[in-house]
Amino acid sequence: MTTAVDHYDRFLAEHYTWMLGGDLRALAAAQRAQLLEWGVVPGPAGSTAVDLGCGPGHTSLALAGLGFDPVFAVDLSEPLLDELAAHATGTPAVRPVRADVRAALPKLVRPGSVGAVVCLGDTLTHLPTRGAVAALCADVAAALAPGGTAVFAYRDLTVPLTGTDRFLPVRSTEDRIMTCFLEYPDDFDAYTVVVHDLIHTRDPASGDWSLNAHSYRKLRLSHAWVLERFRAAGLRVAHERGGPGGMRTVVLKRAS
Repeated sequence: MTTAVDHYDRFLAEHYTWMLGGDLRALAAAQRAQLLEWGVVPGPAGSTAVDLGCGPGHTSLALAGLGFDPVFAVDLSEPLLDELAAHATGTPAVRPVRADVRAALPKLVRPGSVGAVVCLGDTLTHLPTRGAVAALCADVAAALAPGGTAVFAYRDLTVPLTGTDRFLPVRSTEDRIMTCFLEYPDDFDAYTVVVHDLIHTRDPASGDWSLNAHSYRKLRLSHAWVLERFRAAGLRVAHERGGPGGMRTVVLKRAS
């Protein structure tokens, strides 16, 4: 079983932007509108932003579009950071950083100096332990300036799916189909879920389909447990919403 970093570098990175919809600029525009709705804008807390687990960078581009400068775009996947760098040409505010999100904030910014930290794309469940999640929440709170904002999005996969509910369609187009299959093994004391990503691609010349599959583990994080980690770190919930597949989005504030 590979790590999340290996899974992305060896398998998912080449499909990731397609998986999200295929148009990175359109994704950035939609993300910018969503962040604006949540009040994630430069202000008294400052204009520095950090995008933890930035992937191909649509959220980093969105933050820059809102006026944040600099925007540190942090990820361990070199292919995804290369994709971001190509799209960020002409956007000097975006600064790609290849680093582990668990260690990035203390190295990149001074305590109490950041206007916004975002950690989207289910990045929290890619961390190796729940202790690492709690430590990251504390690091985010320490990095934020008074009145600063943090946004987290993650999946609550603590309730096992059964039968065909374990098959999750991701996206399909004429030449590519992606499905995710979740497996809840008896090992690890209900600590992780095994994610199997299945991608069928069609050869445009022959019309033949082929399957490529790869697997890795994700943490099973209870939404209630994560909220308690936020509160323990000194962050106040300003807004939250649920989404399909157990997705949770939480907007937090550090006290002024």
